[in-house]
Amino acid sequence: MKTKSLQLPLQTISLIAGFMVWVILSGLMPFIKEDIHMTATQLSLVTAIPVVLGSILRIPIGFWTNRFGARKLFSISFLLLLFPIFYISTSNSFVDLLIGGLFLGISGAVFSVGVTSLPKYYPKERHGFVNGIYGAGNIGTAITTFSAPVIATKLGWQTTVKFYLVLVLVIAVLNFLFGDKNEPKVVASFSEQFKGVYKNEKLWFLSLFYFLTFGAFVAFTIYLPNFLVVNFGLEKVDAGMRTAGFIVIATFCRPIGGWLGDKFNSFKILMLVFAGMTIAGVVLAFNPSLMIYSAGCLVIAFGAGIGNGTIFKLVPMYFSKQAGIVNGIVSAMGGLGGFFPPLVLSILFNLTGHYAIGFMALSQVAMASLIIVIWMYYQDKLGMVSN
Repeated sequence: MKTKSLQLPLQTISLIAGFMVWVILSGLMPFIKEDIHMTATQLSLVTAIPVVLGSILRIPIGFWTNRFGARKLFSISFLLLLFPIFYISTSNSFVDLLIGGLFLGISGAVFSVGVTSLPKYYPKERHGFVNGIYGAGNIGTAITTFSAPVIATKLGWQTTVKFYLVLVLVIAVLNFLFGDKNEPKVVASFSEQFKGVYKNEKLWFLSLFYFLTFGAFVAFTIYLPNFLVVNFGLEKVDAGMRTAGFIVIATFCRPIGGWLGDKFNSFKILMLVFAGMTIAGVVLAFNPSLMIYSAGCLVIAFGAGIGNGTIFKLVPMYFSKQAGIVNGIVSAMGGLGGFFPPLVLSILFNLTGHYAIGFMALSQVAMASLIIVIWMYYQDKLGMVSN
């Protein structure tokens, strides 16, 4: 019983560490680009590339967690991270950063472990809140975004990266020692589980919602530090602190979103989230002053955080038997949502000289999500009436 009670704090701490590692490159980019010359497009690619493997791997990792348990998945993942972290600390070219960043994505993929494992230990009426607490491990991105520039100012970015070697080794050992060896396992073939869910439109709707909410969280996390320096002329540490503030708000809203999903109708909450993000996207598109821009970012932070928590209340509600693979697919789509926007913003900026079209696209995706949520809400009500 004691081992089971340890799993929520242990897995949440593991996610915090994973997200700390995941944003090393974006958090230190203002320092790295002083030593390694990169074009704007190369810079965007390097900061976004960890999201690629981190997204794709979420699907098999969610499936493997059901089969082998969180203890093995966390332990192995953090041991594997020793190699890309050390490689990045010795990088001296764009290609080095690209290779190291790609495998750094393992640290983002571990998100699928907890959302698959933790619901096994709690009743359904607490799944939203529990997944929200676990998802608050997003705070790891804020820790790196805030602390890494401060350390790099004194010790250099290469030494700062090497500190993370100790972190991942400690987390691997903690999971090996205190992870649950007797976690309930689900033995089923990948193809069987995928065939059972891929035709269900609710899977792809939830994937779209998470693509928007978590994608916005990741995209703003990796995009803001450099953007605030270039566009508003802020100091690097100031930009890091403002980005950390965005992350903290989004992170602490996540368990609130999960709790709201447990207490109220999840669709109504998502309606408010997507309506707010629609308006915020329009505001940001008009290239406002720093104050108004900050207000728009705050709305995105609240919406992304609450939306992230609420969406994972809906997953086990619709897919209790295939939770592992569905959690993997939905969270993978969220990760990809963080990969494409920075690249699109960079391309659009090179073509037009501003980011207006990119932010307007964010607004339109939020509006489309709002329409789908309204449709799902009334479909559910009709289903209840017919039953």
